[in-house]
Amino acid sequence: MDVRGLLFISCKFLLFFSGLCYATIDTISPSKSLSEGRTLVSRDGTFELGFFSPGSSKNRYLGIWYKKIPVQTVVWVANRLNPINDSSGMLMINGTGHLVLMSQNTSVVWSANLTKQVSSSVVVQLLDTGNLVLRDEQNGDLGAYLWQSFDYPSDTLIAEMKLGWDLRNGFERRISAWRSPDDPSPGDFSWGIEKQENPEIIMWKGSKKVYRSGPWNGIGFSGAPELRPNPVFRYNFVSNEEEVYYMFNATSRSAISRIVMNETSNVRERFVWNEENQSWKLYASVPRDRCDTYGLCGSYGVCILSASPICQCLEGFQSRSVESMDWSQGCIRNKPVNYSKADGFIKFDGLKLPDATHSSVNKSMNIKECREKCLEKSSCMAYTASDIRGGGSGCTMWFGDLIDMKQFSAGGQDLYIRMSASEIGANDEKKTTLIIVFTTIAVVAGVLSLIVGYYIHKNKGNLVGNVIQSAMSERTECNQGSSHKKDDSKEDLELPLFELDTISNATDNFSSNKKLGEGGFGPVYKGTLLDGQEIAVKRLSKISGQGLNEFKNEVILIAKLQHRNLVKLLGCCIEGDEKMLIYEFMPNKSLDAFIFDQTRCKVLDWSKRFQIICGITRGLLYLHQDSRLRIIHRDLKASNVLLDHEMNPKISDFGLARTFGGEQSEGNTKRVVGTYGYMAPEYATDGLFSVKSDVFSFGILMLEIISGKKNRGFYHPDHNLNLIGYAWKLWKEGKPLELIDSALGDQSCNLSEVIRCIHISLLCVQQYPEERPNVSSVVVMLHSENVLPEPKQPGFLMDRKSQGPDPSSGKAESSSTNEITISLLEAR
Repeated sequence: MDVRGLLFISCKFLLFFSGLCYATIDTISPSKSLSEGRTLVSRDGTFELGFFSPGSSKNRYLGIWYKKIPVQTVVWVANRLNPINDSSGMLMINGTGHLVLMSQNTSVVWSANLTKQVSSSVVVQLLDTGNLVLRDEQNGDLGAYLWQSFDYPSDTLIAEMKLGWDLRNGFERRISAWRSPDDPSPGDFSWGIEKQENPEIIMWKGSKKVYRSGPWNGIGFSGAPELRPNPVFRYNFVSNEEEVYYMFNATSRSAISRIVMNETSNVRERFVWNEENQSWKLYASVPRDRCDTYGLCGSYGVCILSASPICQCLEGFQSRSVESMDWSQGCIRNKPVNYSKADGFIKFDGLKLPDATHSSVNKSMNIKECREKCLEKSSCMAYTASDIRGGGSGCTMWFGDLIDMKQFSAGGQDLYIRMSASEIGANDEKKTTLIIVFTTIAVVAGVLSLIVGYYIHKNKGNLVGNVIQSAMSERTECNQGSSHKKDDSKEDLELPLFELDTISNATDNFSSNKKLGEGGFGPVYKGTLLDGQEIAVKRLSKISGQGLNEFKNEVILIAKLQHRNLVKLLGCCIEGDEKMLIYEFMPNKSLDAFIFDQTRCKVLDWSKRFQIICGITRGLLYLHQDSRLRIIHRDLKASNVLLDHEMNPKISDFGLARTFGGEQSEGNTKRVVGTYGYMAPEYATDGLFSVKSDVFSFGILMLEIISGKKNRGFYHPDHNLNLIGYAWKLWKEGKPLELIDSALGDQSCNLSEVIRCIHISLLCVQQYPEERPNVSSVVVMLHSENVLPEPKQPGFLMDRKSQGPDPSSGKAESSSTNEITISLLEAR
């Protein structure tokens, strides 16, 4: 026998007489024990079982954690309700074959819940999956488990664990949050499967539902359309006569992930281990947004995140409380149903299906049979396919009021809701009427276009075009990189002209009391027209160096843009030396007036900030992709984002914008214009601008919205980094939440959503344009739970001591309305 063989025998012999070899074993046999200072380790070294003290607590608990991960991450606790207050804890198989945790050698602190007769050959083993099992050794490793920790989860779900019900034995596997980081006893927050005919995953706070997944549809859960195949884990849902459970598996041994219930933030979080950074990275969390709040909009109400208010009544319904708009009371039908076959159904698509508590499933029916069966039952209010694979099969029917529905822009499921025949007829009649109306409008518009076209041709261009062309003849400047032709000024802009007297009266003769602020273009005034409409008047300064170009550019561009997240141009005024642009008035002024103000920033909770970020993204997507021409804004910043009365963001100030046609997406200029602190590196240094330079500015803006701090002028007492550098430092250290605006400290934030936004912002400010995402990708990132790529080194990551001269020195940036847009003139 060789030396290794002798060493192995010696080690086995000394196993329970010394601790020298104990850390290498995964099994405890009868009459043996596990005490303080000793652990079991799974054969592959992934998991470890032993005693630990959580957080700052001095209590001792028996638990399982990841062996190879340096940050102790506990996934299971035995004695959650009975901590040991000294080092006398001992795990053992007693004389009757039961697994028990002892204290002071006499008191049973915890024991495995055994219902089966056991033999004297039982052993307890820690498996490579992290499952602690009690098995009969005579049956070998593959013998049936007498007991397993996977049946009694704590606050964590790991790969191969089942969440749900064992219907054969009548017990539930549900995870519950730790009460605090120092106390692993069960808190109020839990996650499991509702045992019903149409099961779905539920999150509870106490006995109250706070979130549900929606029913399983063969592919995923209707309330979680973002759950899709990914490189980290595979998932499955099983529902039969013996079991109902959800389970996930890792795609590879290196893909370590876990799902944890968080009592503090009331969210369920999935973390993925990042080997490179040696830290846990948040992959996804629910609830994701306000629309995930259970029953928020009441019966027959649907939550639409992009709507205002976010609760809306389904078509054919109206608010039950019109005056108070108390959506918890839900909606009522416009016309009552007959509860007979005289009724019909209206199809609603892209929905999170209603609460399935009062629903039934018949897998043998097709969708047509489902409809007929629902009509036969007077209490049936809706139906859909129970399995959407292969075009749809099976039947799910709902009985009673429909609650907790959400509208998705992408994903969701079709639902057919019962309506009275008269409502369906009115709906069809409405559609027919709309078709006739729009057809008539189109015909009339076509005829008018011919007439107007003839008039324009006869009169050599419209009034606005002629006036702008005349104005531009005073000063001609090459607009390199623009797709506008020389005769662009002649095209019909259909932009109303206001008389000077009208604007003068509206602004009290441009009173200083009406002045909202001033920029590179000139002063901006608030005005009120005779009909009571409030306006914002942008008046070209006679001494402005850029104003005339900006004026023409903005008229030509924004007059053709129509989007809810772009400020609306109402018209212009050109008389003598006066040149003015008239916009819709934004009562809440600009974004920077809130996020950089210590008092007003408290108005913007995280929910509002996230909606503002999403709104800016939608507006930028329209400019880059969905408008007639591709438009590069070139001066996206907090002061150029205006807020309406509902705090919806609108991008403004298109004086520096450039347009591209066809496939063109970038250009260069010798005349670099913009605002210091928002410019992309390639634009500020080489004059190269593109959609990706706008994305860089958007990334800076996101960081400012999250932190409440300006990128330019930011200074931290502990270091000399700018805001980008500070955000990057926190990200690399695994402390991104320290970036959050302190004004949000006492508010309830969706922390996973905040971290995701920080992650996206860092992707947007990467050094090289080709590494930054385009805006369409940002839109998807903001509303999905997919794994994001790791960000690389940001651009303009600098120490204040190493910064060059400030190109805008002397230009104060104390308020949004007075912020100066700078122009850097460089020969390149």
